[in-house]
Amino acid sequence: MEKRELLIALDGTRGIGWKTIAKLLEQPGDLYKAEYFDGAEWERRGLKPAAARNLKQELAAGKRQERLETMQAKGIVPVTVWDSEYPLLLKEISQPPWVLYAMGQIELLNAFSVAMVGTRVPTAYGRKIGEMLAGALAEQGVNVVSGLARGIDGICHQAALRAAGATTAVLGTAIDQPYPPENRFLYKEIAEKGLIVSEYPIGTPPHPGLFPQRNRIIAGLTRGTVVVEADERSGSLITADAALEANRDVFAVPGPVTSPKSRGALNLIKQGAKLITQAGDILEEYGFAPADRLSEDGNKLTDDERRIYHMLEQGNRSFDELLALSGWEFGLLHSVLLSLIIKKQAAQLPGSIYKLI
Repeated sequence: MEKRELLIALDGTRGIGWKTIAKLLEQPGDLYKAEYFDGAEWERRGLKPAAARNLKQELAAGKRQERLETMQAKGIVPVTVWDSEYPLLLKEISQPPWVLYAMGQIELLNAFSVAMVGTRVPTAYGRKIGEMLAGALAEQGVNVVSGLARGIDGICHQAALRAAGATTAVLGTAIDQPYPPENRFLYKEIAEKGLIVSEYPIGTPPHPGLFPQRNRIIAGLTRGTVVVEADERSGSLITADAALEANRDVFAVPGPVTSPKSRGALNLIKQGAKLITQAGDILEEYGFAPADRLSEDGNKLTDDERRIYHMLEQGNRSFDELLALSGWEFGLLHSVLLSLIIKKQAAQLPGSIYKLI
């Protein structure tokens, strides 16, 4: 059995959590023969009897085939921590998910991304600023990441889609269970035009405790988190804390001091979050504005060039990595890279490694 298939089975087994998987993978031995282990062997390796029985069922050939066929039928792609598509930024957080379940444009996992979060019951001001910022960021080629929740999350996803830009929704439920129910049409649109992500496999029962846990993924996928509007007890502040813990940037939109919905964001500003009023304030922090960036000959980057540029923003990449992330044909990627080199936006290093200049 491939270690990737084993990891997916472990991840989907009731009674086995992140730390248990880590301990199992650290053990020497023939884990690739795991499908032949009996319950006693798994208990010897540290599993409780119930978890050992569950895992034995998950590793059965019939169950593995059923799981694969179900995911394929729903358009779900499991991305393990060992896969090249797994987001580099997410590996930097504490306890990154062993497996991400994804639907849509997988390449967005490694796109230049900014998180946008806020209250589930926004004011008219919050709605307007969320729409303005998300739309402007999306127009500039930024992948807008949020949690598909009511309020600011949904507003920002919708604004990014209206701008014909990229957006990623990180669920706090199983990958095939959109929540809240009223956002099911938005869920479907994002799956078609953007990316849906969850660390929870098919069949995971919904539970309120899963939502705060997913916030670390929203923060981990992105370079920075924008808190649009939040009261003092808003769940979006958990995402801001996760961003700080991952050494990422936190931005906050100022609001009326008389509004309870502004207190959380205003407190973040007091604590050192960067005050922002427009998308340019965010992009300026990273030293680039993709759609406005000019090459030395005065030509703007094309959409294809910006897409590769965003990937290289995350770090140097080999040609093969860019090929896998983009999903393009060899010839197209080669011509786009050559164009970036000619425009003095990128350079080729030994070993077909590319970097930004």
